[in-house]
Amino acid sequence: MIDRELDSILKRVEKPARYIGGEVNMVKKDPAGVSVRIGFAFPDTYEIGMSYLGLQILYNILNQDDAVYCERVFAPARDMEQLMREAGRELYTLETFEPVKNLGLFAFTLQYEMAYTNILNMMDLGGIPIRRDDRIREEQEKGIHYPIIIAGGPCAYNPEPLTDFIDVFLIGDGEELLLQVCQAYDYAKSHAAGTGRSVRSVFEDRIASMDGVYIPSRYDVHYNDDHTIREYVRTSETVPKRVGRAIVKDIETSPFPVHNIVPFIDTVHDRAVVETFRGCTRGCRFCQAGMIYRPVRERKPDTIIGLAKQQLRNTGHDELSLLSLSTSDYSDFENMATELMGICKQQNVALSLPSLRLDSFSFRVLDEIQGYRKSGLTFAPEAGTQRLRDVINKNITEDDIYGAVRQAITLGWEHIKLYFMIGLPTETYEDLDGIAQIARKIMDINYDIRGRKGGRFRITVSVSNFVPKPHTPFQWEPQDTPDDFIEKHNYLSQKLRIKGVTFNYHETFTSNLECVLARGDRRIGRVIETAWRSGCSFDAWTEYFHAEKWQEAFEKSAQQEGFADGREMEAFYNYRRWSEDEVLPWDIIDPYVTKEYLIKEAHRAVEETTTHDCREGCTGCGMNRHTECFVNRIVK
Repeated sequence: MIDRELDSILKRVEKPARYIGGEVNMVKKDPAGVSVRIGFAFPDTYEIGMSYLGLQILYNILNQDDAVYCERVFAPARDMEQLMREAGRELYTLETFEPVKNLGLFAFTLQYEMAYTNILNMMDLGGIPIRRDDRIREEQEKGIHYPIIIAGGPCAYNPEPLTDFIDVFLIGDGEELLLQVCQAYDYAKSHAAGTGRSVRSVFEDRIASMDGVYIPSRYDVHYNDDHTIREYVRTSETVPKRVGRAIVKDIETSPFPVHNIVPFIDTVHDRAVVETFRGCTRGCRFCQAGMIYRPVRERKPDTIIGLAKQQLRNTGHDELSLLSLSTSDYSDFENMATELMGICKQQNVALSLPSLRLDSFSFRVLDEIQGYRKSGLTFAPEAGTQRLRDVINKNITEDDIYGAVRQAITLGWEHIKLYFMIGLPTETYEDLDGIAQIARKIMDINYDIRGRKGGRFRITVSVSNFVPKPHTPFQWEPQDTPDDFIEKHNYLSQKLRIKGVTFNYHETFTSNLECVLARGDRRIGRVIETAWRSGCSFDAWTEYFHAEKWQEAFEKSAQQEGFADGREMEAFYNYRRWSEDEVLPWDIIDPYVTKEYLIKEAHRAVEETTTHDCREGCTGCGMNRHTECFVNRIVK
């Protein structure tokens, strides 16, 4: 409960509702009546974390077990953190205000690399030593029992940069795996005393051979003189040579929340959300999600409709959104969308359908949803020329783009948002020229339809910087240097000086740092810790990001990790072309998409050859060795 000291703190912070819990549909249990207490930690603010559907899914599943109490933990904003540290107040859960150091399990979700320093900050604010070895030593020498630190999510597919800090990584779908891990912890608590071993040791033995469990302390990494990895060596026969991911094979029967927690304050996505399907069949070569979430698994239309109705009834939300990597790829999209529109219209609920394929039906849907108050319409060509779109396997043509734009303008849209990526493999300045040409052509289409005045029509062109990600065909590619990115930003700024066009681009050093953290090995842990100790946190927030502190962290860490200086260290992870023969830091993880397939796709990219959508036939990625693929079982 909120005591006098906490009450005094909350009166002095912005948005105190971030820190008080007690929301509608929050789960309340008697802590004395459960045997496993787990803190689900999102390493960013409440508004961002509460918008993450995965939190609601896992919170719902774990709390259905009478023996488990899952409680939420978020990163306090800077003002709250400062007051907590001044008062000696440790990080706590929102459900019971329990200090996190008293929990059995403390589980972080890794949604983006730029949150890594927040993980260290949250452990430290919770009174937990950030390094795994320090926790174990204190447990052995002082008898202190710290929670076991767990991490999962998409960034866990390369866990190596965080192995100094995390005890156990969970790879893949968490719905079944995380509950099994909690049950294993319950077993370890009740059996450890009789063996004379620690709960930690019994727990790790219990989970070591499960699909999706990576225990980094049970592997050693050996390096070559050129800084590349020579091999991974198991220090225990209880763990696999490679860790295969956990897969929920049928999400139709997997529990899905309908009593979602309703925040007291606005969040980034304040709405009911239903996941229609998981995975993607398109095969864009830069996209990590499209590789690691295979195969596609769909819910039946009636299930989706039923979940949507229940969520709206139990939460009172006035907006419903469908979640997937490509909404209109759902196999019965037209019928489902038509029925949902009718339900939402009847209940005066706004319907959001992101990631639509902009064909004729989608435009009819959008026109009905948005009516006369049409918001911006988003297109993601990703590259400025057809040649480069073929390289990245983005199977859309200029005819697709311009045909969709023409429909949009005819139906009354006045704002088009275009998303591109720069720094892609094989990119030339002709490809950058293509970005400006697309913007100009869209302006011309608007003039053709609306006349030379063109109304209030405007275009926003946003470019992000290419970051090669693990488990993708582009994982071996070099990233552009900061100077390269800056030169391209300046070039596009000149080319896009077009009336009615706004140009936005992503900050350069953030992208370069993201690449290091995404492709790093265990040596990057020292850089992360050094940056955090210098004051870095909330690195994904522009106002809090300090490039100079990170550069100093590289400089201070480089020689200790065998590099000449910080520049050489950064260049090793970012700016070289990695060999297809070398051992990659993330090779210890098996996503079931084979390296042979990724190499084949990388070669097809160089040849500017596209690969068809999986729905048109198997492309041989390797998934069907482990689970039945979508092409064999489209939901009817």
